[in-house]
Amino acid sequence: MKIAQKIATAVFTAATVFAVVGCASSPTKEGTGEYVDDAVLTTKVKASIFNEPTLKSTEINVETFKGTVQLSGFVAQPGDITKAGEIARGVAGVKSVKNDIRVK
Repeated sequence: MKIAQKIATAVFTAATVFAVVGCASSPTKEGTGEYVDDAVLTTKVKASIFNEPTLKSTEINVETFKGTVQLSGFVAQPGDITKAGEIARGVAGVKSVKNDIRVK
């Protein structure tokens, strides 16, 4: 009976370690918590851009990875590129912004 308990304990410990490591982040992969945080940031940035009447939010794409927001898409005026970047930087939690928006 003791051998069965030791095997069960070892299996449980191994499963726990694999579960924790699976949720850990790496330079190219987000952890579970980071993924949720980035999804929230993306939503906040999209909402902020949407609330700016001078920008066409449907033509601006927002992606977030580990707090860095990447903006892409097209706008009508060069000033809109700067405006979108400023709006993204103004959202709490955004670490940096990569602005790849282009003028049509």
